[in-house]
Amino acid sequence: MLKKLAGLLQTQLPLFESEPPQSQQPQRPSPRGEPGPSAPRARELLLGEHRVAYELRRARRRSIGFVVNAEGLRVSAPRWVTIPDIEIALQQKQDWILRKLVEQRERQRRVEAARIEWRDGGELPYLGRKLRLSLQPQLSGVQLQEAAEEGGLQRLAIGLPLASESAQIRDAVHGWLQREAKAFFKPRCEHFAQALGVTMKSLRLSSAQTRWGSASADGSVRLNWRLIHYAPSTIDYVVAHELAHLREMNHSPRFWAVVRSVLPDYEEAKGLLREESLAAFGDE
Repeated sequence: MLKKLAGLLQTQLPLFESEPPQSQQPQRPSPRGEPGPSAPRARELLLGEHRVAYELRRARRRSIGFVVNAEGLRVSAPRWVTIPDIEIALQQKQDWILRKLVEQRERQRRVEAARIEWRDGGELPYLGRKLRLSLQPQLSGVQLQEAAEEGGLQRLAIGLPLASESAQIRDAVHGWLQREAKAFFKPRCEHFAQALGVTMKSLRLSSAQTRWGSASADGSVRLNWRLIHYAPSTIDYVVAHELAHLREMNHSPRFWAVVRSVLPDYEEAKGLLREESLAAFGDE
């Protein structure tokens, strides 16, 4: 039985599994008159010392699939696989499941910690340090005030009324951050382009939800404006990474050697960016 069950399990268990939307899975009766894929059902199982809730969905598929995301654990299984067999499969994969659940909990914690409150007195990450938002109706636009207040935080003065909606404050600050990003990124790109012996034809800002940057063979580079939240060393890693692609359009050992030639300790910045990326878009 275990050998048969092992054959049902997917050999690769991604954190997010791509499945066709329900509109593409018509609820047609099977040849035996059985109903089609069922609505999800909530169940619980003891995995080690942990009681884990999971959502079970019966689906037209050949294997048992596991997905761990922000909503928790989801299991998709063919209709003919019994509940005991599903629970045996869960027990077999308990280390992976528990690890992914912990990772998701940590990610949610980071996202909550990074969430910006768009109000007077809220805090904003900028170049690796914190700024305090300060609504000052007498001002025009958004200005970074050089004098640090008590506690060492600089103030970002925003020319809006104290009763402004959070969306107004966010939009004003986002505009300022994007201008700052372009001004900060350009000289860093020029520095690394010269160091690498490549030509950058254009630099544009990106608002991509999943990528920090990209480079094309024609010399055009795009950098996510949200990098302006991070320390200069982290930004330098992304800049050097993308410009290195103008010499090596891949991630081969040769590519990483090119990155190392201008950033010998790039692994540290790469690791920090991976950790920080868990909460990359908490400002939305």
